[in-house]
This record gives sequence, C-alpha cells and structure tokens, in this order.
Amino acid sequence: MFVSENLGMEERDHVDRFLETATELPIDLAVEGIVDRINGLARRIRRMNDETMAEHGISYQDFRALGSLWRARPDHRLSAGKLGERLELSSGSMTARLDSLEEAGLVRRLTDPADRRGVLVELTDGGREAYTRAVEAQAEKENLVASALTAREKEQLNALLRRLMLVFERREAASRSR
Repeated sequence: MFVSENLGMEERDHVDRFLETATELPIDLAVEGIVDRINGLARRIRRMNDETMAEHGISYQDFRALGSLWRARPDHRLSAGKLGERLELSSGSMTARLDSLEEAGLVRRLTDPADRRGVLVELTDGGREAYTRAVEAQAEKENLVASALTAREKEQLNALLRRLMLVFERREAASRSR
C-alpha cells in the first residue's frame, strides 16, 4: 500500500481494492499491482492526450505525424514512405492521413527532387504551430500529473520504468533477430 509522505496518511487506489479480492488467484499480487497501475496510467494519459489534441483540432494520429515531421531536421521533410514506416501505416492509410493533413494546411506534398516519382511530405508553418501548441498544452497537463512526485521521485520512477522498458526492447530485438 502507498503511504503519502505529503498527506501523512495511507491512500488506497482502485488497484489496492482489486488486489484485496484477488488473494486466492495464482498470481504475484505485487506484479499484478505494477502492471494494472501502468495500464491504468497509460489509459488515462492517452485519454488526456486525445482531449488535448481535440482541443487543438487534430487527432492523436495527426499529432504523431506532425511530430515525426517536426523531428525531421533540418527541413521538416520526410518521404511519404518513410513517414508511413515511422507511423506504422499502410500506404493507403498514409495517403488518407496525408490528404487530411494537407487539406487542413498542416503539411504539403512536394515532388522529390532526387526521384520524380517520389513524394516528400513537408511540415507547413501552420503544422509547426499546431504541433508546438499541442505539445505545450499536453506538457502542462503532464506536469500537473507529475507534480505528485518530488524531483528525486521522478528520477527514481524514470530509472525503474527505463529498466522495465529495456526488458521489452531486448525481448523485441531478440525476436526480430530469430
């Protein structure tokens, strides 16, 4: 059970209540608590993300596309194929996404000077502004969530979550190499 240093009292969440009823299940309750809390936080953060994107007139998928282009330095351009790979979208889905983003004035398609058959996707000024505003708004919300932790606790949590993430990354790399 979590003991809040700030409030000086024990606090229980819905996972604690579930675990109290799961004592006869053949599971490690500590592991179950970790996984349930990570899943619950992920759902809530995703919902918060979706709300932020809706407030800025874009979808989360649009946000990911704009972010991929924003990080494509120095000119904020990627081939349509490379962008589709990064977003894990089929060519048909990528075309539909680009149609929508282009119609909204957030990206523009250019002929690839290195390959006349190729298409480059470029972030427009409007796309940069939309992405930056959404990032700032989401960061503000995330800061509110993280304000429950001290600076030291944030470092500790990041270190622990990194260790968990590395287990998955190694497992995925091993299965790709088979």
